[in-house]
Amino acid sequence: MSATPAPLLDLPGLPAGPADIRLVVTDMDGTLLDDAQRVPAGLWPMLGELRRRGVLFTPASGRQYATLARQFADVAEGMAFIAENGTYVVRDGEELSSDTLRPSVAADIARTVRRLVADGVDVGAVVCGKRSAYVERADEAFLAEVRKYYVEHRVVEDVTAVDDDVIKVALFDFGSAEHSTAPALDAFAATHQVVVSGEHWVDVMNRTADKGAALRGLQRELGITPAQTMVFGDYLNDLEMLDAADWSFAMANAHPDVVRRARYLAPSNNDNGVLRTVARVLGIPLPLPLS
Repeated sequence: MSATPAPLLDLPGLPAGPADIRLVVTDMDGTLLDDAQRVPAGLWPMLGELRRRGVLFTPASGRQYATLARQFADVAEGMAFIAENGTYVVRDGEELSSDTLRPSVAADIARTVRRLVADGVDVGAVVCGKRSAYVERADEAFLAEVRKYYVEHRVVEDVTAVDDDVIKVALFDFGSAEHSTAPALDAFAATHQVVVSGEHWVDVMNRTADKGAALRGLQRELGITPAQTMVFGDYLNDLEMLDAADWSFAMANAHPDVVRRARYLAPSNNDNGVLRTVARVLGIPLPLPLS
């Protein structure tokens, strides 16, 4: 891969005709969604065209499965969802794969967060189970952030005592997750994945869990190859997923590490980058109502 991906409108080596794509996988925040977290209106006619062509569209997000299922409720039949940064994959309501944390590990992370709070860090933990997310912080500022990604959530007295299969622990830092909270989790990085998934979010998962591992499992399940797969991402939790597709695109607004990892560069999330690129590669006539 080159150090700097080619810009979308001048892709060296990109075939002139439509590619044999069977699977389109996209991150949500900073990728498919614009900065106001809006789904582009043009996605819905695009999904109809992809379905007609036998192409599976799959959101791959740090978001909760229940949140993704609600966002795509009207078109979810047959879709696969890579949720919780790859720890939980569901299609038509049936679990295809999951990668659960040991309860003792989730509890240790929660206690680390409590110590950070005691030291003055403005951070909160979201213990992510298959059925719901669980939080101890109940202030409105924190819950407003939680609601964006976890429509199913509960405020509990003690997140270390929840009765659910825990698949991830997410931490929201009102400052910089990459420079503040993530370094405090170094003790877990030796045995688990500590992934900065946004400016304010960091996730802790099993070392075997990431979007890339989930995507490869989905490809095996469906009999789809990396050469038939398009992937879009913008942040560090998308890196492994980019490696699972020959058609890997970083958004123009992506983290520099993502830009270096991807084969190509797509327009930004605020410029309908995913839809424009899918249309270009698959030979879908435009204009669709992209915005």
